[in-house]
Amino acid sequence: MDTIVLGIDTSTAVSVGLARGSKVLVSLHHDDPRAHAEQLMPLIHRGCEEVGIALTDIGEVAIGVGPGPYTGLRVGVATGRVLAHLAGLTPHPVCSLDVLARQWAGVDGEFVVCTDARRHELYWARYDTSGNRLDGPNVTCPEELPKGLPVGGPGCLVRGLTPTSGSPELLDAGVLAASWQTMPDVGLEPLYLRDPDATVPTTRKATLTPTRLTLPGLR
Repeated sequence: MDTIVLGIDTSTAVSVGLARGSKVLVSLHHDDPRAHAEQLMPLIHRGCEEVGIALTDIGEVAIGVGPGPYTGLRVGVATGRVLAHLAGLTPHPVCSLDVLARQWAGVDGEFVVCTDARRHELYWARYDTSGNRLDGPNVTCPEELPKGLPVGGPGCLVRGLTPTSGSPELLDAGVLAASWQTMPDVGLEPLYLRDPDATVPTTRKATLTPTRLTLPGLR
């Protein structure tokens, strides 16, 4: 009996999938970029219920490690690592853009997939017709994407690009669960590609209004 694989990706929205071997059993998606931490585990439990398995029946964990915005991405990577550790498994990290490319493999010639990087930028990578990555991942403004190639992915509509017909609009974590073995291992460090939007202040700011000290007899 083929091993059941859990796929997790929070590089864009919250995506969870389960597969047995190369067969996708379920693929779930929650599109709220502010609710990664609240929605991920409930979505994993819901997937297990729909398939009729317990969390302990999962034999492999595949994790999309980005690129993606800092806060949301680290939720998925941390959760996947913890679940794998508790089950005594080795997590399998892949580039999230590679998953989108696998969903679109078979395009005639090279193509580009992209996701929203905020700050008016895109995360993107270039692939051959089989979905093998040729360049990237990168983070640039939309104008710097390769010219003349089909483009698709969740970043298109956000940044005003016209996606090529048939290109993926959402990342399918079921494809991640079913296909991780055919994608390169990119390491478990999240692919932020740039500094987080929120940074720790380097100087202290006063929070109290200074009180003027007045001594008797003095003005």
